[in-house]
Amino acid sequence: MSNALKPIRSLAAVAALGVGTLAAMSAPAEPLALEKDELKFGFIKLTDMAPLAVAYELGYFEDEGLFVTLEPQANWKVLLDRVITGELDGAHMLAGQPLGATIGFGTNAHIVTAFSMDLNGNGITVSNDVWQAMKPHVKVGADGKPVHPIGAAALKPVVDAYRASGKAFNMGMVFPVSTHNYELRYWLAAGGIHPGYYSSQDITGQIGADVLLSVTPPPQMPATLEAGTIYGYAVGEPWNQQAVIKGIGVPVVTDYEIWKNNPEKVFGVTEEWAKANPNTHVAVVKALIRAAIWLDEKDNANRQAAVDMLARSQYVGADRAVIASSMTGTFEYERGDKRAVPDFNVFFRYFATYPYYSDAVWYLTQMRRWGQIAEQKADSWYDATAKSVYKPDVYLKAARILVADGLAKEQDFPWTTDGYRAPQSDFIDGIAFDGRKPNAYIDSLPIGLKRADQPSAKHLVSAE
Repeated sequence: MSNALKPIRSLAAVAALGVGTLAAMSAPAEPLALEKDELKFGFIKLTDMAPLAVAYELGYFEDEGLFVTLEPQANWKVLLDRVITGELDGAHMLAGQPLGATIGFGTNAHIVTAFSMDLNGNGITVSNDVWQAMKPHVKVGADGKPVHPIGAAALKPVVDAYRASGKAFNMGMVFPVSTHNYELRYWLAAGGIHPGYYSSQDITGQIGADVLLSVTPPPQMPATLEAGTIYGYAVGEPWNQQAVIKGIGVPVVTDYEIWKNNPEKVFGVTEEWAKANPNTHVAVVKALIRAAIWLDEKDNANRQAAVDMLARSQYVGADRAVIASSMTGTFEYERGDKRAVPDFNVFFRYFATYPYYSDAVWYLTQMRRWGQIAEQKADSWYDATAKSVYKPDVYLKAARILVADGLAKEQDFPWTTDGYRAPQSDFIDGIAFDGRKPNAYIDSLPIGLKRADQPSAKHLVSAE
């Protein structure tokens, strides 16, 4: 066995899994004829890499005949590059990475995904000084606590004051095609703050920006905030809760409040790898689905055990208390203001693991909105691009085998969907998104490029 890490298989750990999980372990699915059985997967040290850790630690990969090594990566660019070169067989990826690479933004490579790793899980944190300046503009409830969600309109007077004094207002996000970048931009724009455009001549994303967004690796966010280099950031857990624990910042909004049950990470492989290893791909997805089920089953009863896994240095490596703050159904905003947010991390319920085409389309609309896609595209282009990257057929094949073997329930999968969710309106600004009508959606957003607009390094010009 080539694994660098050994699965937890102590009697105590097995007993903690519960009767349902034990029954599943006793009747593993019939192994597929694997094209490749020794695999190396990459991840970034975030709590939403949990399905990989769980599939490894509980032996779900082993049940499929897979010998997996899990390896943390320095940043998202290194992770993507190593998947493209074949040094990694696959990886925990930002949902925008397979799409960005496939359309040639930043990197040109055809990446596909057959598994959505989770919903929600991010937050936007500001420094203590910025929070104190925001508070006069935040509505307070009868209990004296801030009323959530807090919109970026409360931040706008602070940004305006910085700009009036000649000081740039800097914020961090983790990668140009990250969910965090698009969520932060969405939140800012919904509050009347311009987050800036990209163009082929200027890839900073800061054209016409009121707030300057730049890339900072997730584990470095708190230290960068504390140093005063940035005044806030958008990141996944545990790095928002870390700011609270360290007393250096305040998370003001979660992505659940920006877009309820938004897709966050995916498991990505190259199209070449997927074609060369179709059975192995299905086997990997089977193991990841089982891990996601375990993470959410029995009203999150296994989350404490998951926190214990993730706290280990080879996974997230943060303090257990910091990881537990969000993974166990709560979220702490201002220190002492801990609230129940049972869906902050969702791994399986609400069809979380199914790769919806409409999720891909939303990311593509944001790429167009901010200039990463420089020219208008027809609605049919969005549909075709989504279908070239998202592979629900692989997912449903894996799910069908799990159901047949009694390892999953029939009702837990969207067998009859065409891959598009019904129009969604659970956004912080209330604007509805219909994945079948991407151009109409883009035009409905008050800040951002419209159909015929093109970003310029100097200014925005119309293509008309």
